[in-house]
Amino acid sequence: MSDEYFKLNTITEMHEAYGLKKPKNPLISILNMEDYMVKEEWLNLKYINSFYYISLKDSSCGLDYGRNTYDFEEGVMSFMAPGQVYSVTSKPKKKIKGWILFFHPELIRNTFLGTVMNQYNFFSYDVHEALHLSELEQNTISDCIKVINDEIHERIDKHSNRVIVSSLELLLNLSTRFYERQFNTRSSTNKDILSIVENSLKEFYSSENYKRVGLPTVGYLAKKVNLSSGYLSDLLRNETGKSAKEHINLFLVEKAKIILLNSKLTVSEIAYDLGFEYSQHFSKMFKIKTGMSPGKYRNLN
Repeated sequence: MSDEYFKLNTITEMHEAYGLKKPKNPLISILNMEDYMVKEEWLNLKYINSFYYISLKDSSCGLDYGRNTYDFEEGVMSFMAPGQVYSVTSKPKKKIKGWILFFHPELIRNTFLGTVMNQYNFFSYDVHEALHLSELEQNTISDCIKVINDEIHERIDKHSNRVIVSSLELLLNLSTRFYERQFNTRSSTNKDILSIVENSLKEFYSSENYKRVGLPTVGYLAKKVNLSSGYLSDLLRNETGKSAKEHINLFLVEKAKIILLNSKLTVSEIAYDLGFEYSQHFSKMFKIKTGMSPGKYRNLN
């Protein structure tokens, strides 16, 4: 695969790349997957979009994202944010059903949606963490797409952008709901992941390596369970009410309590022993989680 990146800066450039007519709205476009034709010259090239990408597809289209490959089953949604890298590695073996929605950040720049986009964590999920939809959920999402498509092609007036953005916000909020349903339906698997996370933290401190690398990170735990950092945090939050970072901090506090009560190490020595670069950061975290300073906890117990 070539190391050269091809950047598509606008929706119009994307249309030109696909051999499509100029978009009706330069900030948003919906592509019917039945019209999607992969060209030989596209294969194995790396692309970076400057816009958001949302798709609902029913079969593999040979799309790689990061180090992973999309392998679509019926009703799978995927999301990409501006700046993420993808490539097309093969031609589809059959006709793909579904759609791709592209929209530029400028579309939502001065809207409420623009201020909350970073809350939709699924734009940072890996491909194997895509959203699997029931038939009813697919129909609900597709209703939003129909409204947006009608506004783009049939109802262009002073209200169009507002209707498009509000429909887009509804689509993203529905996707959030469906992701939470997906977390719940995989609860037994999630409990296994929680167990691996807890054991990974124990293993981290059973090795001397932590003194060299510092504190355990969400990325470290995510690699242990083969998930993205965002997906792991959302999964744990749904399962336990606490994010991956909170799990790490609570583990550190419990470990610190044991050391405080069973050693004569100073608070600073305990902080450095746990991997904190600055002891005041340890003390602040400990007080937030327990309501008292490490020194006070030791004296009271």
